[in-house]
Amino acid sequence: MMIIISVLLCSFQTRAIEVAAERGDHYLPMLEDKRVGLVVNQSARVGEQHLLDYLTDNQVNVVRIFAPEHGFRGNKGAGVYINDDKDVKTGVSIVSLYGANKKPKPEQLADIDILVFDIQDVGVRFYTYLSTLVLTMEAAQQKGISYLVLDRPNPNITYVDGPVLEQRFRSFVGMLPVPILHGMTLGELALMSVGEGWLTSTGQLDLTVIPVASYSAKDDYALPIAPSPNLPNQRAIYLYPSLCLFEATQVSVGRGSDFPFQVFGHDRVRLGTFAFSPRSIPGAAMHPKLQGKTVYGKDLRHSGQRGLSLDWLVQTQSAFVQQQQVMINSPDFFDKLAGADVIRLALAQGLKAHQIEAIWQQEVQAFKTRRLPYLLYERE
Repeated sequence: MMIIISVLLCSFQTRAIEVAAERGDHYLPMLEDKRVGLVVNQSARVGEQHLLDYLTDNQVNVVRIFAPEHGFRGNKGAGVYINDDKDVKTGVSIVSLYGANKKPKPEQLADIDILVFDIQDVGVRFYTYLSTLVLTMEAAQQKGISYLVLDRPNPNITYVDGPVLEQRFRSFVGMLPVPILHGMTLGELALMSVGEGWLTSTGQLDLTVIPVASYSAKDDYALPIAPSPNLPNQRAIYLYPSLCLFEATQVSVGRGSDFPFQVFGHDRVRLGTFAFSPRSIPGAAMHPKLQGKTVYGKDLRHSGQRGLSLDWLVQTQSAFVQQQQVMINSPDFFDKLAGADVIRLALAQGLKAHQIEAIWQQEVQAFKTRRLPYLLYERE
């Protein structure tokens, strides 16, 4: 397998962060006279303009858009099947990469010379934009076409924590052997996926990563646009790593409310005094868990929690056991989200949060060493 990688290095200067999409002078020449496919959603912005419009204004021949989970405009709820479509403004065809077709088919790449990826990530392994990156890279590698990543900051970049994914738990909510919080940008992970041989396809991959200018892990980056309907603000993005494991349980994390991933609760096992009632919200949560029920739990909208904490999960497990109820009602999905069965088994044993979190610290340190050759930005 032959891999060709090029990275445009950037110096760290005392000026505003400039995402890769805004550095047109560094990548527009690469797209001249090329048939371009875009892997993008609503977060692919060049200032106030969508990348698609920016490229067409610069006479770039965009022939197809590949849209990830939540759709091209980011207005589809988690797990919602998305049909192929056309962009109303430009007429460019849109191919859904969610549902049955998560990876571009060879015939969908037949008239494309280069794939351009620009999607804002949140730095968590089970957030599926990372899986879309991996699968589209594999499709490009298999087809022998070029791949360009326009990098963006990771709002959780300072955190590396959680079990490293085991191969037997590989799925669309976890494809790479990295911790739940990997502390890398998607550009860095693209380089690592190639360098470590994690892509499952064969052939030549001409990979280029355009880094973010003037960015380091010391920068606290606030996302200018919501990356998906149920991560509407920075607080939800910070709480997401700690709350998402509840998705495989009977507990609601606020889908179908005005504050998804900022609260959690249950109707029969009272987890706190804060009450909310999940409802159907088109484009965000059509059929949310515990819809129409009064749910009691905790309001975390003013929590300072960042990184990964299992405290709430452990406390909730204890509350369910006391009520002789089963918290994890989808163990297979729970293990896929966790990337291992260690958390579920430790919860069943009644271990405390700090005891569980200690289990994977050695493998996290090994991962941090392994990733060093692929880091593009300064770390503390």
